[in-house]
Amino acid sequence: MAESGTKPAARERPLALARWLLVVAAMVIAIVVIGGITRLTESGVSITEWKPVSGTIPPITAAQWQAEFDAYRQTPQYIEVNGPAGMTLATYKFIFFWEWVHRLLARSIGLAFALPLAWFWVRRAIPKGYHLRLVALLALGGLQGAVGWWMVKSGIVNDVKVSHFRLATHLLVALLTLGGLVWTALDLIGHARGEKPHRLTLFGALALAALALQLGMGALVAGLRAGHVASDWPLMTGKLFPDGVDWSEGALHAALYDPFLTHFLHRWWAWVVVAVLVVMGRKLRRAGQRKVSVAVHSAFGTQVILGVVTVMSGIALWLAVLHQLVGALLLACTTWGAHALGRRG
Repeated sequence: MAESGTKPAARERPLALARWLLVVAAMVIAIVVIGGITRLTESGVSITEWKPVSGTIPPITAAQWQAEFDAYRQTPQYIEVNGPAGMTLATYKFIFFWEWVHRLLARSIGLAFALPLAWFWVRRAIPKGYHLRLVALLALGGLQGAVGWWMVKSGIVNDVKVSHFRLATHLLVALLTLGGLVWTALDLIGHARGEKPHRLTLFGALALAALALQLGMGALVAGLRAGHVASDWPLMTGKLFPDGVDWSEGALHAALYDPFLTHFLHRWWAWVVVAVLVVMGRKLRRAGQRKVSVAVHSAFGTQVILGVVTVMSGIALWLAVLHQLVGALLLACTTWGAHALGRRG
């Protein structure tokens, strides 16, 4: 790593690398949004096979469309829900479109990371100490693709919807990748100024962990369709603590499987996250990082408002998608804040 006050080596291109990583980070945020639309439109299991290359081209002929539709009609989702509701081929094409776009963007992200990485590597433009980190980010992207198919399979074989645990894993791996991209880009910007890589402080780790738990619970709520159990706020079904929680298999099981309790926990853990991020904002201001503080406050304030409005709307699709978008932006801003607090020297 470059020592503080020293310039990068002549062949190194830290700012170009940082800009590239931020573009990839923006693509990851976009796929999180498309993933939210895919889930909300129940499109996730509309494509029943994983074809990494040939799958980039959607069905073209009537026979190809019919073959895709016939495969989908073997899934529990069609047999138990959409078939009895009278789904037509035209309706199927709508949900197919969102899943196809989601997968196409995932492939695009893989290429947008792997090809420039190879180019920078061959040109020896990557600063010393960053090679392994970039390879780890590439591996995370590959893992995300595997987790995505693992998630989809649970809705093709086992249930009318994908496993909410697999959905949460899919989202959290994407957000971990996003955080890694942002952190590494910020380190590279600092490297161009002769700074050492920033460290992750104990408080920064606490803030990121608290937010990750909230985002994970949000994924469980989404997977269980728990947002629909109550549309009032701050009460749930007219009470501070909702009726209807099934405690028969214990508190832990209820927290992970019961839609009333997962929704309740997601609502109120949000305020723990808010408290932690308010402290982060104050620490950032004291450190002279006012711009980062404003970004963190703006992101969590917007996210809280969107969460409340989304619930009260009865989970309107556009509001739920915005809520997911701002959740990803909040993670990026919190990563920025944790990074700023970890400056060395």
